[in-house]
Amino acid sequence: MKPKELTLRGLILGALITTVFTAANVYLGLKVGLTFASSIPAAVISMAILSAVKDSTILENNIVQTVASAAGTLSAIIFVLPGLVIIGWWTGFPFWESFFICLSGGVLGVLFTIPLRRALVTTSDLPYPEGVAAAEVLKVGSGTRGETKDDTGEAREGLVAVILGSIASAGFAIVTATRIAAAELNGFFQVGAGSTGYNLGWSLALLGAGHLVGLSVGMAMLVGQVISWVIAVPILTAMRPATVDQTLAAHTIAIWRTQVRFIGAGVIAVAAVYTLGRLAKPVVGGLVSTLRASRAVATDDERDRDLEPAWIYVLTAACLAIAAWLAFTFARSTVLAPDALKLTLISVPFVLIIGFVIAGVCGYMAGLIGASNSPISGVGILSIVVCASVFALAVTPTPQTSQALVAIALFVTAIVFACATISNDNLQDLKTGQLVGASPRRQQIALIVGVAAGASVIPSVLNLLARAYGFAGAPNVNVVAANPLPAPQATLISALAQGVIGGKLEWKMLGIGALIGVGLVLLDEILGVLKKLRIPPLAVGIGIYLPMSATFAVIVGAIISHWYDGRTRTMPNPGRAERLGTLVASGLIVGESIWGVINAGLIVGFAKDAPIALVPEDFKLAPWLGVLGFVGVIIWLYGWMLRRSRAVTNAAGP
Repeated sequence: MKPKELTLRGLILGALITTVFTAANVYLGLKVGLTFASSIPAAVISMAILSAVKDSTILENNIVQTVASAAGTLSAIIFVLPGLVIIGWWTGFPFWESFFICLSGGVLGVLFTIPLRRALVTTSDLPYPEGVAAAEVLKVGSGTRGETKDDTGEAREGLVAVILGSIASAGFAIVTATRIAAAELNGFFQVGAGSTGYNLGWSLALLGAGHLVGLSVGMAMLVGQVISWVIAVPILTAMRPATVDQTLAAHTIAIWRTQVRFIGAGVIAVAAVYTLGRLAKPVVGGLVSTLRASRAVATDDERDRDLEPAWIYVLTAACLAIAAWLAFTFARSTVLAPDALKLTLISVPFVLIIGFVIAGVCGYMAGLIGASNSPISGVGILSIVVCASVFALAVTPTPQTSQALVAIALFVTAIVFACATISNDNLQDLKTGQLVGASPRRQQIALIVGVAAGASVIPSVLNLLARAYGFAGAPNVNVVAANPLPAPQATLISALAQGVIGGKLEWKMLGIGALIGVGLVLLDEILGVLKKLRIPPLAVGIGIYLPMSATFAVIVGAIISHWYDGRTRTMPNPGRAERLGTLVASGLIVGESIWGVINAGLIVGFAKDAPIALVPEDFKLAPWLGVLGFVGVIIWLYGWMLRRSRAVTNAAGP
């Protein structure tokens, strides 16, 4: 009898978990500009619930986390969609329009990554840190409930590793939420005529991600940070001095946000195009393999079978028809009504072509550093620049039409961005499925269900938050709110659209980034020929683009992982020691992610930024206690792993 996999109870459970994760992600994204990948906490929760059911399996657990992670990831649409409220075009989020934007773009994200699966998952050496971590969590659950044979006790030891990592990261995150220990340490200082700074984040979840991605990606991100904060920021702050009313910190951060980040976006663009060029052959091969496998009669290998091409074509056509209807009805309701058909005819190929390209880029980035750390907003920046530029060429902006052009550019980009967010997560899920022996076809069905679940939740959550808090700078939406939500990405992307349509966008930084990207591509290829440590250009661009607080712990984790692997390589059973490290790193991601969900609920429930704070924000010992706690947890966990590895080695005998 075949083990249960795609079950109704699994789909329903995944959809229920979705509601919590989607709401948490929407709030956190609008508040601080970051979202978390929900696949690992979803795997843990589903494992706990389904363990009470006799005939549950690891494959059914995998389906639950697939549904929940797809919906949770779709919440990143808030990096674009609130822009329509921020520019004053919408006063809320119409349910059906918002629902169909998320649904059509999200389903396309699933469909576009199907031909990429073999190229980027099956035959790729990309690390997929979160996909691997989720698989390890599922395997631990399988072993501890006796589903798989475990004579060596490795499954039980693995469960202990996941629990220890989870308790450590959740505990440390809770302590930082009380403000007794600071979650980061920052400072700014003069460098000649310019200035720079540092912002070191003590995130154990990001440290775990660094352990999983490895030294090459970690060093590439370090190179990106050096380019950003050691070279670009001091030079650009010297070239553009602070105004009289600007502090040193405010001036330095403003230069990084408005100029240096675009250098990173330029590097990401070049690296993405280069990556896609290299992937062209395996992607085409993946398409051919998908078609060939689908034509085989009664294929026995369900683990390498994708959704049938007929369904792919029908669903793609349906999604493009929905996108066309959305674009046409939107344009027809504005002063652009005479050009509604023209704009629709531009929008549909844009969604199809740019959406597919972005699917490859986002899938590769997620495989490289994980969906949580993937700079998905950088993709949004590039998308809005291209979309707004094309619309401005098609319909000449005038004082009467400019605002409407900005609005439709944001509207169409939101569809493409929904595609990007799902692509960013989809291949992680398929990697998890590959590692646990799941059916790609059934996972793809589960992903579509997850998209529908997320699309049904997001508009209501956005409307609730818009009414409760409003968005900074948005007219007519809760203008009396004391602390409106910043919505940083949506604000930036809206400003970009207005800059392109109004002809005031500064292209210089994007061009500089593109030139740096070309140099990094050449450097990486030379290092490959010399068989030295590679420096992936995309990871360098990510290092430039992301704030230092989001990359510091990843770099530290990558370095410690390299040291740990070196220590365990001489042991008789290095594979077991390596898996132990992977499980502890997975636990670090699990614990902090679950606390992120709980804390978001507390923030909303108590309407406070720090609902469990025990001391004032300026508590003087907090920075030092944060450093000590971060270092102390690392020493304790890695010391435990090395002791366990030696104990297993000694027990095994010579």
